[in-house]
Amino acid sequence: MSHHQSSEVSLFSPVSLCQLALLTAFIAVTGAIKIPNVIPGVDFQLSAPLAVAICAVFGFKRYIVAGCLASVISLLLGTQTLLHVAIALQFRLWVGLFLYAGRRHWLSIILAGPIASALARLSLYPLFGDLVFAMVTAAIPGYLFTACAAPFVTTLLRRILQAATSYGPHRAMLG
Repeated sequence: MSHHQSSEVSLFSPVSLCQLALLTAFIAVTGAIKIPNVIPGVDFQLSAPLAVAICAVFGFKRYIVAGCLASVISLLLGTQTLLHVAIALQFRLWVGLFLYAGRRHWLSIILAGPIASALARLSLYPLFGDLVFAMVTAAIPGYLFTACAAPFVTTLLRRILQAATSYGPHRAMLG
C-alpha cells in the first residue's frame, strides 16, 4: 500500500476474505454448540463471547458480515432456527453499539454480551409476551459464561491478529 492509502485492508482483499471466512466459520461452529434451555429454541449459543471478541478486535463491519454469513450457513445446515437468527442479529447490533459507546474498554467487553443477549430476548416481547422474562432468566448461565470468557477470547484474538500482521508473507500487503 502506498503511504497515502488507509492502513486498513479492504474488505475484499485476499487477506481480508480469508480472515472473513475464518471468522464466519468460527461463529457458525461455536453457534452450533449451545447451553440447553428449558424453552425450546432459545438456548444460549456459545458463540457469544467469541462474537464480542471479534467485534472488539476486528471491528463492527467484519463482525456483522461474518455473523450474517454464519447465520445463513447455520440456517442451511439446520443448526439454528429463525428464532435463533432473530436473536443473534439483534445481539450483534447491540454488541456493536455497546462496544462503540464503551470505546472497546474492558468493562464494555465484559458487559456487552450479557446486556446485548438480554436486550435481544426482551425484544421478542411482542411475539411471546411474558414468556420473554423466562427466556432472559433461563439464559443467566450463558450471560455469566460470556462475561467471563469474552475478555480472554478478546486477548487471544488480539495476540493472534498481532502475530499474523507482524509476521508472514502478507506483511507487505498490510502496511
